[in-house]
Amino acid sequence: MALDPGLVRDSYFSMVPMTTTLGLRFEHLDLDRCVMVLPDNPNYRNHVAGPHAGAMWTLAESASGALVFANFGDLMAEVTPFPVESTIRFLKVAFGEVTAVATLGEGAATAVETMRGGTRPEFTVEIELSTGEGEERLVTGSMTVTWTLKLNRKPE
Repeated sequence: MALDPGLVRDSYFSMVPMTTTLGLRFEHLDLDRCVMVLPDNPNYRNHVAGPHAGAMWTLAESASGALVFANFGDLMAEVTPFPVESTIRFLKVAFGEVTAVATLGEGAATAVETMRGGTRPEFTVEIELSTGEGEERLVTGSMTVTWTLKLNRKPE
């Protein structure tokens, strides 16, 4: 019912070319969690020398999208996943490389069942944004993306 996460990692950047603009990279991807990184690039900084909010939003949404694709990509002949809504919260100014850790919410487990029952499902992906590692790790933000699986139109 899911795609091989390795296949998703290998094809994601060609399927979503915007991600290459920012130089995003995978650190980890399985069916439960995606870890994606936004490198520190002076061209994408804001007025306080941290990554621009739009770059961090793109990082978080991309990590959530990779996780959704890994879990539901085998259904692409039937459905197309779309983000419905996102909420991002910036907690602290990020400096340097930013890491996004995306995890599926509980509703994803029943999304296919809901869709097969004739209702368009919605489920969430939670993303934590942070900088640094170990004792230097600092949570700088969080984002929730609500996704849906939209039935594809059948050719007439």
